[in-house]
Amino acid sequence: MKPKPKLLSCLTAAVAALAIWTCFLMVRESESVIVTLFGKPVRTLDAAGLGLKWPWEGTFRFDKRVRLYDATPSEFLTQDKKNIVVQSFVAWKIAQPQKFLLAVRDTLGAEMRLRDVLWSELSSKLGVTPLAALLSTKPEEMKLDELSKGICGKCRETALERYGIEVVDVRIKRLGFPAQNRDAVFERMRAERQREAKQFRAEGQEEAMKIRAEADKQKTTILAEANRKAETLKGEGDAKAIEIYNSAIALDPAFYKFLRTLDAYRGTLKENTTLVLGSESEFLKLLTEGAQALGKSK
Repeated sequence: MKPKPKLLSCLTAAVAALAIWTCFLMVRESESVIVTLFGKPVRTLDAAGLGLKWPWEGTFRFDKRVRLYDATPSEFLTQDKKNIVVQSFVAWKIAQPQKFLLAVRDTLGAEMRLRDVLWSELSSKLGVTPLAALLSTKPEEMKLDELSKGICGKCRETALERYGIEVVDVRIKRLGFPAQNRDAVFERMRAERQREAKQFRAEGQEEAMKIRAEADKQKTTILAEANRKAETLKGEGDAKAIEIYNSAIALDPAFYKFLRTLDAYRGTLKENTTLVLGSESEFLKLLTEGAQALGKSK
C-alpha cells in the first residue's frame, strides 16, 4: 500500500525542518565550540551568538573561564636536603581549544597533565632553594613570591605549547614537614630560638652593665664637682663671716668682749655649778668689778 502524498510531504517537511534545526547552534559567552567531522576538529567558534554547521558535523563545547586545580600535597627536597610537604594550586583556562581537544580531551585529562607539569617545576625550583628562603621569621628573607612567579612562568610556557592550556597563576598554599620529621624539626626550631634568646639576653646584660658603669662614672663626677663647689662656697662663707666678725669687733671691742664673756658664763655657770678661782681671775672680773673692768683690761 503506497503512502498518501499528503503524509509523505509532511514527513519530508519534518525531516527538512529537523535538518535545518541541526544546522544551527548557540554559542554562549563563557564557552568555545569546536565543530568536528568524524571526530576531527574542523573549526572553532569563539564568538557568542548563533553559529552554523552541517547536519553531519558534531560539536564539542569547552568552558573557557578560569578554573582552579588544587594539587595534592607532595613531598619535595630542598637545596639543603630538607624534606618539605608543599600544597599548591593552579589557575588555568583553555587558550587553544583544538589543541586542547587533541591533547587532553577533557578537564580530567587537563588536570592530570597540569599535575605532572607542576610537580616537575616544583621539584626543579625547590631543589635549588634553601629552606630558609621558604620558612623564616623575617619576611624580607622569604622568596615564596619570587619562587611562585618562576614556577608559573615555566608552567605557562609548557602547558600552552603542549596542551593549549593557559596557566594564569601558580601559588603555594601551604608548606609543612613530613609527619615523621615534624617533631625533630620543631625541636631544632625551639633550640635555635632559645639560642637566639640567650644571645639577646647576654647582649642586653652587657649593654646594661655599660649603661650602669657610665651612670656610676657620671654620678662620681657630678658628686665630686658638687663637693668641690660646696667646699668653695663654704670657704667663701667662712671668710665672709670672719670679715664681718672682725668689722664688728673693730667698731666696739669692749662690747664684743662683754658679749663673749656673757656667752662664756652662760655655757659654764649652770645650776649647782661650783668654780674655784682666784680673786684676781680675769674670768670673774665682770662679776666682781662690773663692765668697767672689761674696759680697763683693754
